[in-house]
Amino acid sequence: MCGIVGYIGNQNVIGVILEGLKRLEYRGYDSSGISFYCENDKKIEVIKKSGKIKDLVNEIDKRKLCKSHIGIAHTRWATHGEPTDINAHPHTDCTGNIALVHNGIIENYRTLKSFLLDKGHRFKSETDTEVLVHLIEHFYKNDLLEAVKKSLKMVEGTYGILLLSSYEPDTIIAARKGSPLIIGKADGQMIAASDASAIVSLTNQILYMQDNDIARIKKESIEIYNIELEKTSDSDFEQIDLTISQIEKGGYSHFMEKEIFEQPEALTNTFIGRIDFENGTFRLNGIKEKFKDLLNADRIIITACGTSWHSALIGKYLIEKYTNIPVEVDYASEFRYKNPIITEKTVVILVSQSGETADTLAALRESKNKGATTIGICNVVGSTIARETDCGIYTHVGPEIGVASTKAFTAQVLVFFMLSVALGRKKYLTFEDGIKFIKEIQSVPEKIKRILGSQNVFKSLDSIVETNYIKNNFLYLGRGINFPVALEGALKLKEISYIHAEGYPAAEMKHGPIALIDENMPVLFISLKDSIYDKIINNIKEIKARKGYVITIASEDDTEISKIVDKVIYIPKIIEDLSPLLSVIPLQLLAYKTAVKKGLDVDMPRNLAKSVTVE
Repeated sequence: MCGIVGYIGNQNVIGVILEGLKRLEYRGYDSSGISFYCENDKKIEVIKKSGKIKDLVNEIDKRKLCKSHIGIAHTRWATHGEPTDINAHPHTDCTGNIALVHNGIIENYRTLKSFLLDKGHRFKSETDTEVLVHLIEHFYKNDLLEAVKKSLKMVEGTYGILLLSSYEPDTIIAARKGSPLIIGKADGQMIAASDASAIVSLTNQILYMQDNDIARIKKESIEIYNIELEKTSDSDFEQIDLTISQIEKGGYSHFMEKEIFEQPEALTNTFIGRIDFENGTFRLNGIKEKFKDLLNADRIIITACGTSWHSALIGKYLIEKYTNIPVEVDYASEFRYKNPIITEKTVVILVSQSGETADTLAALRESKNKGATTIGICNVVGSTIARETDCGIYTHVGPEIGVASTKAFTAQVLVFFMLSVALGRKKYLTFEDGIKFIKEIQSVPEKIKRILGSQNVFKSLDSIVETNYIKNNFLYLGRGINFPVALEGALKLKEISYIHAEGYPAAEMKHGPIALIDENMPVLFISLKDSIYDKIINNIKEIKARKGYVITIASEDDTEISKIVDKVIYIPKIIEDLSPLLSVIPLQLLAYKTAVKKGLDVDMPRNLAKSVTVE
């Protein structure tokens, strides 16, 4: 969601924090701002602007800036108050001596604001965040850390904050609860951020702040306290495996395009080292201590949001098929507000690319509170979900910058397949089954390369885009394990091209959506030669009988389907249970090419954020 950066050290702070903000642009934002301590005038300066970071840079260029080596910065994704200059962060107190940036939501801000107004505080913005900086001003008595502590104890909600003050100009105060915040160190320098991508150009030595941590950061030292337990917390730094090249476009036009083309390598990284030929299975060492809990579970619940929810639907299909264990899939945003039926024999699997998704994190804590075994599937090492689950499986696909998730989806599906086979080998699957599945998985990267390198695929996609990019609606249909792929294809088109698209099980078309069919409604079928191929063909004919325009994703050996549809995209054959890994690739490309054709900002679609860390 919002992006946060803070720096103290020996470099010019403006350049460092602006570079950090630019690294965080992919998270989604509508305004930005910086604050720094002016060493000449000994006061806090604030510059903020609605719009893109380039608008902030233009505003900075108009000013003669003083020397500074400490500052904080922010990209805002509006929640309370419109995206205006005034509502942009940083926010300051009445005196202008304290500046604060914040990611999260202060749920009781109205009550706190009334209290502060009665005390004579004056507010400039419509934001909930401004309440917090005034509260800190109210409690300040020559100890900034103590004032922040007292303030946060009154706050209900979530926060990741950085605070700068002319009272202690050599210090940044950082605190987190429910919103990610990390600290990096280099020689004589400290940098704090909501995301490692803003830090990696300076250092790969990272400290992950925990919930209820509050830190006093100086350029040579850091002290961390837990405000709930009233004790000092550990401040151990660890080395992260992230490079600048991984978070740059590398010659591609967009991060989304790069990440689509990275999938062969990304999926190789997901299964490499996990293949066990000797036993015809997969080694998932991250969950080995809870593997028996999975095998003996009465029920498995998978909870996730967005794209991860679609991968979870495929996970349900695979786990039930190979283990006969009942599986439910819940939206994390709904799970947290119902009374989930959980026993000590329930396993809850939580899926999140970032490992910081607020709703999924809340579902995790509710599950743990009710005694479930919890397993995380996520990409970001050291993320909150990775730390708080009982165990987990990393997807290992590297950073995903594009808001529209691509390689995270395919890696999550692959993890579910490996997990299902590993469980199935302890139940019903034979050694020969396991070896067959290993070989099929090993073939996936090369088959995706064939799709991405096929001139015929791209000619078909270009023709489809040229015909349909001006359409207002799109229907995606699939059956069985490829129904969730239809949902995912529709989501991608909605996210980045702003075309209304819906995914349905193909057979459900007759129960309502068929009323929408005419020559102006493109319908895309996933119609591979699998166990329900004949059923899909019947559904296609029903659409064609009503003058529908039909596109299909088909198996490369299907010589008949082109006779009954308008456009075909052929993909290599693979076993049915791995087919989503191939069938989704043309759908990702279709969404990408449509958005490019429409001249839209592919990597930063309107109103969306990469990681949803607030409710």
